Amino acid sequence: MNQSALIRPDWTPATIALMVLGFVVFWPLGLAMLAYILFGEKLKTFKKDANSTVDGMCSAFKRGNRANWTQHHRTGNVAFDDWRQAELTRLDEERRKLDEMREEFDSYVRELRRAKDQEEFDRFMRERRNGGSGPVAPFEAN
Repeated sequence: MNQSALIRPDWTPATIALMVLGFVVFWPLGLAMLAYILFGEKLKTFKKDANSTVDGMCSAFKRGNRANWTQHHRTGNVAFDDWRQAELTRLDEERRKLDEMREEFDSYVRELRRAKDQEEFDRFMRERRNGGSGPVAPFEAN
């Protein structure tokens, strides 16, 4: 890091003045400045590591290949990794079954609605043919 910078994560007069001013104006600003002074050197490394980890996970999910992501992140414990893979496979199968059941239920509900609508329409047509007092037309031209 450039040591000639006025504000750097170190105990310089400028950073101490900013910290005190931060505590006077609004205490979280002073606390943030204190954290920067104490841990500022580690922030660059932390940010780089965090960004690379998140980028790796996001790219794996964007490809839609969760199994590929889990294989890259093995724990080293073979028994646990095998169990985790079996559980993920089981959960994928359960999700597939649930999706199929949801599709079946949706089609059942659609059929029920269609049957109900058909029955209401048939009743309306019977009443109309028999001259019954059906619902009044909402708009009549004068």
